[in-house]
Amino acid sequence: MEKSVTYFDEVGPKNTEEVLRAAARRAGELGIEYIVVASTTGETAIKAAEAFEGQKVKIIAISHQYGLKESGKWEADEKNLKRLSEMGVVMTTQSHMFSGVERAISKRLGGASRGDVISDTLRAVFGKGFKVAIESTMMAADSGHIPVSKDTEIIAIGGSRQGADVALVLRPAHSFDFFSLQVREIIAMPRAKED
Repeated sequence: MEKSVTYFDEVGPKNTEEVLRAAARRAGELGIEYIVVASTTGETAIKAAEAFEGQKVKIIAISHQYGLKESGKWEADEKNLKRLSEMGVVMTTQSHMFSGVERAISKRLGGASRGDVISDTLRAVFGKGFKVAIESTMMAADSGHIPVSKDTEIIAIGGSRQGADVALVLRPAHSFDFFSLQVREIIAMPRAKED
């Protein structure tokens, strides 16, 4: 099989529209039914729902966990949550797969956890948006919002800052089975990475 990959010169939200168009096109070609999109406030998820309009897909938006910026608070925007609900998009969250309790231990006792090593490796080698797409997929799997099997493929969309700059075709996995996750295709990603 021969497929083209969209590469961007820089990371960031200016790539969002093109990433979503490329992801929607590839979802249609492969008959993919589940789209996982990282979206802190819900804004990128709304754009994704618009880009996939008319396709028979289920969009799951994954936001930062509660308390990430302020204890007990979720960064999702209430107006966006209402709009997403009307659009049939599920917006959810949970502890980040590559941090959680291990990050607390590293902060208190020093050193790096194995989760930190995986996260930093993905971020350094492939870029932050790539890492976010993979992490969001495990969060969606562990929340029960996407099916997980050897025959399942989903599209995962992540970003390096705001918006989206990466789209991948993945075989999803739960966090406890991380090494079963497979990157099947790269649809779009930045050539340059954040340092």
